[in-house]
Amino acid sequence: MSFSASPGDADIETAFPDPRHAGREGLVAVGGDLSPQRLLTAYGHGIFPWFDDDRGPVLWWSPDPRAVLTPAGMKISRSLGKRLRRGDYTVTMDTDFRAVVEGCAAPRKGGGTWITPAMQSAYLQLSELGFAHSVEAWREGALVGGLYGVSLGRMFFGESMFSRCPDASKVALAWLSRQLKAWEFELIDCQIINDHLESLGARPMRRGEFLDRLGRNRRISTRRHRWRFDIAMNEA
Repeated sequence: MSFSASPGDADIETAFPDPRHAGREGLVAVGGDLSPQRLLTAYGHGIFPWFDDDRGPVLWWSPDPRAVLTPAGMKISRSLGKRLRRGDYTVTMDTDFRAVVEGCAAPRKGGGTWITPAMQSAYLQLSELGFAHSVEAWREGALVGGLYGVSLGRMFFGESMFSRCPDASKVALAWLSRQLKAWEFELIDCQIINDHLESLGARPMRRGEFLDRLGRNRRISTRRHRWRFDIAMNEA
């Protein structure tokens, strides 16, 4: 069952139905826009946009279960650990958000992309407002991988990652996880569980528990400035 999320809603807090009433796949609403205010309201209530192209309506989702990763819970394989210790990649934060989004939006082998021009523009706006952040992996001055997502309170809502060299996105995630642990973040939202995410330490969380945590998280202030690493990879 779907609902309308009209861009003309007078009260943005009532723009979405309660995600607790959605089915397991998690379709919460159909329609609306990708304005910063609507996106922040959605993420703050456990809902994210995901649709095929800019010609159709925006689809809003809150699946059950939710894939989550604790900042201290990322699994580092032996090969990834060696790569991190060698410093194969230089890792930065919020250095080139646009390039990371474009890298994530590039069509994957055997398929297209869900990161449409409208989605790219929407997250660039969130970056400019200090709510969206990127992690970049560089080799010899070239961007070879990274990830981006939205930060609210002490939760980071991961959106997408990409790699042009082996393990580049995993290195970016490892650095992000360590930094979020140092900042006492509670969860990294990975949206939908799959084998790849489980291999990195993500686990399923019932939607009700996830939404309860979000309710508490909405009372915590958000780091809105440009992010920079203040940890070393060998820090616990």
